[in-house]
Amino acid sequence: MEPSAPTHQAFFDFLTELYTHRLPFNRVLGLAVASLSADMARLTFDMQPDLIGNPVQQTLHGGVISAVLDATGGLTATAGMADRLGAIPAERLAEAVARVGTIDLRIDYLRPGRGRTFTATGRVMRAGKRVAVTRMELHNAEAVLIAVGTGTYMVGT
Repeated sequence: MEPSAPTHQAFFDFLTELYTHRLPFNRVLGLAVASLSADMARLTFDMQPDLIGNPVQQTLHGGVISAVLDATGGLTATAGMADRLGAIPAERLAEAVARVGTIDLRIDYLRPGRGRTFTATGRVMRAGKRVAVTRMELHNAEAVLIAVGTGTYMVGT
């Protein structure tokens, strides 16, 4: 029997709470989940003085860009597990999500990270029982594409 939409929503709510409030590094970055579905995630964050990599140009540090795209890819891959995990008890859900991890990450830096607010989006390219591949993009508020990434994530339970 296929899980119903409300079960999926409970899973997405759990992931939103986790990625926005319970992961300490995501809080440092100021990440907030803007939208989430089984094949797409969107996170937002604001420029902060601690995220600057070039103080003269006031641009994002490359490590921040990489970390944001990795978090976006990880969330996207995890959300892609909704059909398999959406109906399990909450205590088992946290265990399953805790096993998700990055296998490979490639980031292409296209432009300096200028802006006040940023949006990272991720889409599932392929989701298997053990591995998921995602494609991520980072834009500023003016829709300028700053970086793209491809991530491979262990999602097997």
